[in-house]
Amino acid sequence: MAGAGDDSHLQNDVVSVHCINDSLGDDELRAVLSRLGDDKDKEVFGLVCKRWLRIQSTERKKLCARAGPHMLRRIASRFTRLHELDLSQSVSRSFYPGVTDSDLSVIATAFSCLRILNLQNCKGITDKGLAAIGSSLSSLQSLDVSYCRKITDKGLSAVAEGCHDLRILHLSGCRFVSDSLMKALSENCHNVEEIGLQGCTNITNSGLSVMVEGCRRIKHLDINKCINIGDIGISSVSEACSLTLMTLKLLDCYKVGDDSILSLANHCKNLETLVIGGCRNISDESMKSLAASCSNSLRKLRMDWCLNITDSSLDCILSKCRELEVLDIGCCEELTDAAFQQLGSDNFMLGMKILKVSNCPKITVEGIKKLMKSCKFLEYLDVRSCPLITKAGCEEAGIQFPESCKINFTGSLAEPDVLL
Repeated sequence: MAGAGDDSHLQNDVVSVHCINDSLGDDELRAVLSRLGDDKDKEVFGLVCKRWLRIQSTERKKLCARAGPHMLRRIASRFTRLHELDLSQSVSRSFYPGVTDSDLSVIATAFSCLRILNLQNCKGITDKGLAAIGSSLSSLQSLDVSYCRKITDKGLSAVAEGCHDLRILHLSGCRFVSDSLMKALSENCHNVEEIGLQGCTNITNSGLSVMVEGCRRIKHLDINKCINIGDIGISSVSEACSLTLMTLKLLDCYKVGDDSILSLANHCKNLETLVIGGCRNISDESMKSLAASCSNSLRKLRMDWCLNITDSSLDCILSKCRELEVLDIGCCEELTDAAFQQLGSDNFMLGMKILKVSNCPKITVEGIKKLMKSCKFLEYLDVRSCPLITKAGCEEAGIQFPESCKINFTGSLAEPDVLL
């Protein structure tokens, strides 16, 4: 009888089981999702059930994809709040036919919230596709069409005219871009902060000057290998963007000389990164002025192949620019150990992390020894093709390199790309 009574008791003891989906609404689940910092955790969130997958999809902001028009429409219907779409292709691993104008037409109409679009190396797109982007994506803030070799001023001007809030524009390798686009940007895109024009050889001083008449908030400007730009264009940039300019890249702009550097020294006190590699008309006078003016801001300086640079300007740079972290003086053939004469004392410490002195035939082990006494945080040292600096010589001199420092004596180590 007792056993029967117990069974009856268990049957009457009803245990309530609540499903989490009954307890949490969509807003609560979105709050949980927002607190997941790792992308993998967010993907796992979507595996719980269809409801959680729907919420995870609608809250997703960034997506990398390889898709044609049909799949892009399906993606758009699932990821309704997408802000960033990356369709870029790798140079070594591209697919045929890749992104086309038809794809861009779908993107323009289906992704209404899009802010960032990366189309780097999508060589199949033309002005027609960019015109669709310009006509429909008025909220677009960042566009990368680097190495999309078929596009011209016509398509990019349509983007400028339709996307007035554009902040970032990368056009490296777009060889048909000219001063006409610079005018369109000046007239329509006053909030531009970052422009990449590497290898756009049709852009001239006139175009650059016109652009900064309207685009006066530029922080990062890459005009590497724009061989038709010289002192007039750079002086216009330094005067117009004096309060904002932080990065300027002028690699192999052989028409750039001392007037450009003096203008930067006079106007751009917040300059952090300067690339002047291959600018052979730059000399000590202007670099000393720059070092004095940007002593508290300059962190990265590339001046390889600046053949007129001597010990006096490098000594000035090292003594004044104590925040400098990256320095490339490769192939500056006039430099000697005298450039490091102030180094070596306990009171003279540098925050240098990357130093390249390759192909400097007059710098010796003694110069490196002085450098090491003041560069306790060095992570990479390039001394390739320096005939007076060898591994055996450094060991014989008793040079103590920082424990984590990699020394490239022969070219066997990969180079950091911080100044490309």
